[in-house]
Amino acid sequence: MPDTAPTPAFDDVNVAAAFGNYPRPSHDKLLQLRRLIFDTAAETAGVGHLEETLKWGQPSYLTPQTRSGSTIRIDAIKDDPQRFAIYFHCQTDLVATFRRLYPNSFAFEGNRAMHFCASDALPEDELKHCIALALTYHSRKKA
Repeated sequence: MPDTAPTPAFDDVNVAAAFGNYPRPSHDKLLQLRRLIFDTAAETAGVGHLEETLKWGQPSYLTPQTRSGSTIRIDAIKDDPQRFAIYFHCQTDLVATFRRLYPNSFAFEGNRAMHFCASDALPEDELKHCIALALTYHSRKKA
């Protein structure tokens, strides 16, 4: 996927530190996932400014300006440096929607996450669609 814009610098030193502590090889994939989240936010109408912060010690992405979306979190899997995940609010229907749309593209964890292996390529097109759905979750529910 071609770069659409430079990945934003870390505004929060605590978020930067969290990324600095991730084990290889999931570290690079988490940075790729971060970039995908920012790119998707910039390309998705109605999302507005994306805030990056820590929630539960995990890099988290919120839409405070528009309140259009549900929080997205990413993190390495603690007991396996080869694995990482993207998390969604478990009381939404987001993961159920992703499971219905892309049953063979992701490894799902209940109603809250998709897991990845660092040695595998990210399914970027499908993942961007899922991220866009999360970043517009509240605005779509109001419509």
